[in-house]
Amino acid sequence: MIERYLEDYEVGQRYGSGVARVEAGRMTSFAAEFDPQPFHLSEAAAASTIFAGLAASGWLTAAITMRLMVEGDLKPAGGIVGLGFDEFRWPKPVRAGDELRVESEILEVRPSRSRPDQGLIKVRNTTSNQKGDAVQVTLGNLLVRRRRPAG
Repeated sequence: MIERYLEDYEVGQRYGSGVARVEAGRMTSFAAEFDPQPFHLSEAAAASTIFAGLAASGWLTAAITMRLMVEGDLKPAGGIVGLGFDEFRWPKPVRAGDELRVESEILEVRPSRSRPDQGLIKVRNTTSNQKGDAVQVTLGNLLVRRRRPAG
């Protein structure tokens, strides 16, 4: 496993992930526990909703995205430590049978002003389905260790 420190990141770099297939049973079990809305719970209940069919909870999409990122190529030293999001969108619903993948693009790299052993990277993470449709887009800020503390 290659861990990358702040000095290894540059604006424009892109990192990929593997693929996760989303099964209907996982969608409905997640929804039953965490987001029990009709369009997440059953095909029949979802048919007459805005989604016109079963759609995964956005929070399940977020959880799958996190798993794909952790197992993917981004690999910040110390792990993926999020400091928050500037943007978080679900432009299209995730459906049963979709195969999701994540691409992470580095938008900004900067050393911390207060902690010389750390820095921040701003990352656009785009989760797409097998058709290439974006189903989740986030702009996140990650804490990354420095190889050599400043000063």
